[in-house]
Amino acid sequence: MEKLLIIDDDDEIRKQLKWGMGKEYAILLGQDSNEALALFKRHHPKVVTLDLGLPPYENGTGEGFRCLEEILKHVPTTKVVVITGNDERGNALRAVQIGAYDFYQKPIDLKELRIIINRAFYLHNIEEENRRLYISLDEKTTELGGMVGQCPEMLRIFSTIRKVASSDISVLIVGESGTGKELVARAIHSMSLRNDGSFVPINCGAIPENLLESELFGHEKGAFTGAHVQVQGKVEYAHKGTIFLDEIGELPASLQVKLLRFLQEKTLQRVGGREDVHVDARIIAATNIDIAKAIQDGKFREDLYYRIGVLLVNLPPLRKRGEDVILLSNLFLRRFSQEFRKNVRGFSPASLKLLESYDWPGNVRELENRIQRAVIMAEFSLIEPHDLGFTERAWTQKVKLQELTTLKEARDKIERELAISAIEKHSGNIARASEELGVSRPTLYDLMKKHGIYNSPGRERDF
Repeated sequence: MEKLLIIDDDDEIRKQLKWGMGKEYAILLGQDSNEALALFKRHHPKVVTLDLGLPPYENGTGEGFRCLEEILKHVPTTKVVVITGNDERGNALRAVQIGAYDFYQKPIDLKELRIIINRAFYLHNIEEENRRLYISLDEKTTELGGMVGQCPEMLRIFSTIRKVASSDISVLIVGESGTGKELVARAIHSMSLRNDGSFVPINCGAIPENLLESELFGHEKGAFTGAHVQVQGKVEYAHKGTIFLDEIGELPASLQVKLLRFLQEKTLQRVGGREDVHVDARIIAATNIDIAKAIQDGKFREDLYYRIGVLLVNLPPLRKRGEDVILLSNLFLRRFSQEFRKNVRGFSPASLKLLESYDWPGNVRELENRIQRAVIMAEFSLIEPHDLGFTERAWTQKVKLQELTTLKEARDKIERELAISAIEKHSGNIARASEELGVSRPTLYDLMKKHGIYNSPGRERDF
């Protein structure tokens, strides 16, 4: 049975509270600060009720505040409920500022006070469980290059990174958007013999095709209108280091040929140039597309695939990483609570259920964005479901999901409803919709294409 310490110099109030709470808690009674502090240090109750007007100064609050400060100094996590008179609201607020959990004004209504005390015990136990979880995470968590995980899939990937880093082979990283492909690339580079050289990332899908060749391989003076000086490309900047080609599946066919030649010869020609330039750079690439299908459809060269994918690293989506979802949630919570100076200590049970059951189409990036939002929006020490920003419409669909027969159908249903809801809410503004969903605009466009959601002018919307 949980222990409840009642500190009050009024014998009738002590008897009333013992009678009203005695069936639920083991009651400890203190009539002055010295007796109460002795009981507290001996039994360490999680919750305390405290009357500020303690002897020898029953009409003052000095002794009550001294008792409060001593309790919180000894065990800062104790939930102290201050009981005050009707004219002592200012003192009650001061007590809360010092660290009291809550206050209750006399006259005492046992039903109301019981609710406050029960919630204090509930909150203390949740916070205690979160603290135990933090300790457990610190003991179990494996960290490498900014990535954290303890599931078997991630531990195997960490092992692969350590093995491949010391070699100089090309690596292809595949996985859904938001799974951490660039983090893997940076980890390989930082653990390699090239770590003194530059790590040069370039997103092949974010640069217009007519500019991408120059961006990658550079150009000579006069090569085209506006080329007033010679410019080195990103590949040259990666000399003695590593170049990371993100979204390589978006690379145009003409540049696939030029990249293949570079991989074979370790030389390149700038746009408008005739001389070969030798570059010693390691290539690491990444894609979120089905590369085998792209080869079959003639959109990606098979010979380039074999050159660039000497070793394949397949990152699992967050929904397949089991306990890593809660592990990462708590790590993000800790980081953002410190960054924003918020006293947010954990997740309510309902929030934990949502985190575990949600499918995370945006993966770790989406999880990070939602936890950041939740810490900012949280009004109390525990994050509640509405703080996470899930739309009510999306989660009411969970009952209807029982009618679906496969996990894929359920996942597609939630993805589509979330995307439609966000796009409707922001009147078709994809930037704002993607921000609310916690995913990038390319990811949202991929979801729209996948589920047949049209948002272009002149086309009938499919929602």
